[in-house]
Amino acid sequence: KLPLTVEEIMNFGESNKELFIKSSTYSIIPITVTEMGLTISWIFSSDPKSISFSVVYQESEDTPLDQCKVLIPMTRCNSHKETIRGQVKVRNAGIYTLIFDNTFSRFISKRVFYHLAVERPVIYDGSDFP
Repeated sequence: KLPLTVEEIMNFGESNKELFIKSSTYSIIPITVTEMGLTISWIFSSDPKSISFSVVYQESEDTPLDQCKVLIPMTRCNSHKETIRGQVKVRNAGIYTLIFDNTFSRFISKRVFYHLAVERPVIYDGSDFP
């Protein structure tokens, strides 16, 4: 899967996307970011049962996986019972990868419904001052 860009996420609109994750596998959503100060946020739910979720940062596509920085450690989420929300602030340009992990499930495939958003920081320039 090709990494998403900030522009593609901004064009997501309000619609939810769907991932189908087979049992004993995982799915990733890499987001390529070139500007600092953005906030990447997500909302997701899963059906049926729980899914594990993590966020890792990679400086570039050439960075070995063992040198990636774990921003949110792998956490089992009861996203079948409640909607999971979160966000990460972009401190460095690079690839921010959301990981939906179903490797713990030997028989049950999951559907993950997710929505991504990117916010630029509001920079006050004083232009509305009389």
